[in-house]
Amino acid sequence: MLLTDAAAELAEDFNAISLKDRLQLLLEFSDQLPDLPARYADHPDLLERVEECQSPVYLFVEVEDGIVNLFFTAPAEAPTTRGFASILNQLLSGRRIEEVLTFDDDYPGKLGLLEAVSALRLRGMSGMLRRIKRQVAEKAGS
Repeated sequence: MLLTDAAAELAEDFNAISLKDRLQLLLEFSDQLPDLPARYADHPDLLERVEECQSPVYLFVEVEDGIVNLFFTAPAEAPTTRGFASILNQLLSGRRIEEVLTFDDDYPGKLGLLEAVSALRLRGMSGMLRRIKRQVAEKAGS
């Protein structure tokens, strides 16, 4: 499975700092999750619920001219979930279809957060990634 330079660098950054600082960094990512554009905010029925997440997280994938764009919504009261969504958004949005489809399925575990967050929360991030890949494959006709 593929890991982009940015993804590898981010995993290194997470693993180079203390557990407490990893959580803080994840929280900082939660503040960077972009708001939904009006075309999705006004039509929440278009978004897919990520059932693996304890919090109500929804996503939508656009594929246009071979480029993937991701859109997420997650409540402010769920900062770790928002942080995971933001990380995936920053790493995968704007990438080519092939890069997204071959992105490392084990990436959530590579962030060194297993000791800091529950396995259930990591399962949520893995669920987000699986749903992203499935939507990309469907929309790309793969």
